[in-house]
Amino acid sequence: HVILTWVGDGTGVSTSLSSLISTDYGKSFHDISHRINNTFIREEFGVSVGPGSSVILTADIPVVEHRGGVIFTSTDAGATFKFIQLPFHLAQPITYHFLNPDYLVALSIEGSLWLSLDFGAKWTKVHDGVHSFSWGDLVLKRTKDLGKTFTTIHEDIYSFGYIGAFLFFSVMEDPRSPRVMYFSSDQGNTFSRALLPSASTEQFYSILDGDEDMLFMHVDNPGDTFFGTMYTSDDRGILFSKSLERHLFDGQRKSDFTNITSLRGVYLTNKLDEDGRIRSVISFNRGGTWRQLNKPKNKITVCTLTLYSTCYRNNRIVPMLALSEPTAIGLVIAHGTVGDSLSSSQHPDVFVSSDGGYNWRGTLRGPHHYSILDSGALIVAVEAQREGQVKTIKFSTDEGQCWKSYNFTDQPFFFAGLASEPGTKAMNVSVWGFRPEEDGQPMWVTVTIDFQSLITRECNANDYEEWLAHSTDESDTERDGCVLGVKETYRRLKKQSVCRNGRGFVVSKRQSPCLCTREDYLCDYGYYRHVNTSDCVRQSSSANKTLELCLNGEEDELLTAGYRKVPSDRCEGGFSPQLAVQTVIRPCGVKTSPGPPARSSSPRLVLILVCAGAGVIVLVAIVSSVFAVKRVVYRNR
Repeated sequence: HVILTWVGDGTGVSTSLSSLISTDYGKSFHDISHRINNTFIREEFGVSVGPGSSVILTADIPVVEHRGGVIFTSTDAGATFKFIQLPFHLAQPITYHFLNPDYLVALSIEGSLWLSLDFGAKWTKVHDGVHSFSWGDLVLKRTKDLGKTFTTIHEDIYSFGYIGAFLFFSVMEDPRSPRVMYFSSDQGNTFSRALLPSASTEQFYSILDGDEDMLFMHVDNPGDTFFGTMYTSDDRGILFSKSLERHLFDGQRKSDFTNITSLRGVYLTNKLDEDGRIRSVISFNRGGTWRQLNKPKNKITVCTLTLYSTCYRNNRIVPMLALSEPTAIGLVIAHGTVGDSLSSSQHPDVFVSSDGGYNWRGTLRGPHHYSILDSGALIVAVEAQREGQVKTIKFSTDEGQCWKSYNFTDQPFFFAGLASEPGTKAMNVSVWGFRPEEDGQPMWVTVTIDFQSLITRECNANDYEEWLAHSTDESDTERDGCVLGVKETYRRLKKQSVCRNGRGFVVSKRQSPCLCTREDYLCDYGYYRHVNTSDCVRQSSSANKTLELCLNGEEDELLTAGYRKVPSDRCEGGFSPQLAVQTVIRPCGVKTSPGPPARSSSPRLVLILVCAGAGVIVLVAIVSSVFAVKRVVYRNR
């Protein structure tokens, strides 16, 4: 069993489960068994890589014969290790604090929660009865003093999580009642019930994505339908509006929802039509509107492009989902097929978009494993072979328009993975797998290809061009490129330039505000967008009902014209919704957690966990400032 893991950023260090380490981007490996007392490493979670150059190896030792487990810690990417005897046995991987690697949290097999503030040297038990999951009435607790004291945020918890600026949890207030969702944007000091459909125990909520401004939420439909409804929130996580109906979720509760990080505001996902066909849709304004993908430009067809789903299986090959990187502006690589829908009888091909998903072109036949290098200046791919062995890597320096092949070995082997250093700025990639030996045992092989020897020239100013993102209508110079209220012009590499961006490459862009239009607004809670117009119309089912929500413990009357601005939209002037028909929404239901609210703006370590009498659920460690709860911007007394 082999796992290949990168350590640090720009260190060139990778380590494997078989006690081997490389310090030259995988070109060579040497044995480090002597540094860890020739100890065997656990298979399940033997290697844990944290922030910076921190590494923890967990020893594989019998539980019965030892009072506690053993770990080896390193702060220099595995150059040296420190032996540490634990006072407990680990039940799951040690959790790092994402800013301070010295802060560790661990769960023991007895269900106790342990905390270390010195990278594992000393451990303190902070709570008993903690486990990965439990049944029964659960309690959400929080500590701000590293486990010395705890305060209760809410009881009857079913599940919880933390994403962006939001703490969220679902509550089973009565065993016979559906679950409801609550959100807090101030670490649990106050929380409000989200205006979302309730869910029974057979349904589920799923947070798809989130940041400081908004959340994407999937609410499962009743029954085994494999689809639900996607909602988007306001900046407090209280008001939710419908974004996409019949959003696909497979039987394993997995979604194809993907944030295209190479262009702001772009998301991809699949939906299940009423005729049972899977279709791909894309949004360029953070879920405000969705549309089908355009047909590839180099394919003679009237059909659209459909990207492959997580539920797809063909000859046990699972195609990679869409890949994008923040430094490779506009570049998206995905598996798909050209047709009116996705079919299991079709074989996936590789498609590339250079403009964030507006236009696509076919680039490789059949399924491949692919990776983005050198901030998008280089793409590499290895053909997926279920039974066959590999010896060839393909690479492109013009975003997939042309490909070249290179045989990296004379002795083919069975492919196991394609690994490149995190951050996409490296120019080397490791292909690894195994080759059967005469005794029937596999020999693990790693081959590292360094493209710096092939692409030797550093890029200069003449190799770059200015590119207007989201440009679709050059005739309308005023509105062309306006998405989420701004135009963004990037400086990016020309496709015909064969050169290296290098590690020092930084994304450069200019922004200018746009006039507001209806596209900069979502339909507010209780409203929907009319099919034949862009107007938001009141839902007839709730036209005469009072909608309830709570804001800081006060009951306010909110007057809404049915529109609310897309979170993070920065348009100015232009269209402004008028309160032609004033609809009263009376807020209620905000609750305050026990204890005085914190007002300090300094960072702190907060542990939030859910516990029960017989066992406790999950824990998450976060460091965050207290966020001010914003008032409703369209309030009118």
